[in-house]
Amino acid sequence: MRSRMHPKYYLSQDIFDREQRKLFRKLWLFAGLKVLLPEHNSFITRRIAGVPVVIQNFHGRIRAFENVCLHRSALIQTAPVGRRPLVCGYHAWSYDEDGRVKNIPDCDALYRLQGCERGNLVLREFSLRAIGNVLFINLDPDPLPIEEQFPAAFMTLLESSSQAYDTEVMTTTWHGRYNWKLAYENLRDANHPRFVHPKTLAKSVDFIPQVDQAQADESMDALPDASPHAFRSEMRRFSFGGAEAPIPDPKRFGWQDKVERWGTQDAYYNWLAFPNLHIASANGGYSFTLEHHVPVAPDRTDLEIYWVSARKKQAYGFSSQVLLAQMHGSKTVVGEDVAVMEMVQAGLHADAPLPTQGAYESMNRLVERWYVALMETEHEV
Repeated sequence: MRSRMHPKYYLSQDIFDREQRKLFRKLWLFAGLKVLLPEHNSFITRRIAGVPVVIQNFHGRIRAFENVCLHRSALIQTAPVGRRPLVCGYHAWSYDEDGRVKNIPDCDALYRLQGCERGNLVLREFSLRAIGNVLFINLDPDPLPIEEQFPAAFMTLLESSSQAYDTEVMTTTWHGRYNWKLAYENLRDANHPRFVHPKTLAKSVDFIPQVDQAQADESMDALPDASPHAFRSEMRRFSFGGAEAPIPDPKRFGWQDKVERWGTQDAYYNWLAFPNLHIASANGGYSFTLEHHVPVAPDRTDLEIYWVSARKKQAYGFSSQVLLAQMHGSKTVVGEDVAVMEMVQAGLHADAPLPTQGAYESMNRLVERWYVALMETEHEV
């Protein structure tokens, strides 16, 4: 079986721009963790599909605004995370919880704005939705219901698991030389761990690739229906989660007795939230790694990684060292994946041969046929 993914989908700036318009400015995207916004004026900043965004807690109500002052287009909040009012540092324009201009220093003397003009100064707001502790944002003025992007069972599982997150979070960003889609093709490939991670992940987790014959047969066919309803229904299949593989001989560490484990299985848990969020627990629910693959260019992806343990039963002094150890362990595995993805990207060129796929890669093939239909037609999600 030959892949539907021509090399241009990983190399073309035009395709990248189409993705930004048709995917990343239309779909619900990971925006951060609710546990990072514990009190009034706590905020996080992001750049979503090229748009600067601030997500801020206003007396318990979390709102998302374009993080650009309406005076001279300066960023209002400049730190990745913090706690301060919504005030621009350039000329001290301040904004209230509805995004309206609250105060302009020396407005009458220097700006002389008419009442109606000042009254119309409102930051652009974006739709925000929390599923447990995971925040999703949608940049579209008329966003699709999030239930049309993610299946109900997936949302229930994500809400339950993310409610277990502790408030102490460690983060970093990895600047990769690969197209973002390579990451999700790799994550849907249960056959690669024994070859790419033989001395790390595959030593403790039994990943067993399987063939779903009905799905493999379906993946050979063209997309049967390209109506908007069918297009969204097909997309919901691409997000899923749960116990993916058993951990036959789990290692136990003292810190695990100090947290409230989520779940009861000694299993590697995986959550894939289409299009670009991956959450994993490699130790059966004691800690979690969140990977957010942010497209930067056709051959560049920023990989934002969050590490968090399950909620502490009580504070303990070495919790940061536990997260640091988790970070080093998962970065080793992620580094092995990044090396492979960069190797694939380096091999791509306009006349590169189409990959030959196996029957076990049927989910990737279903995503491919949906993606190609979206890129090559006027269809919208």
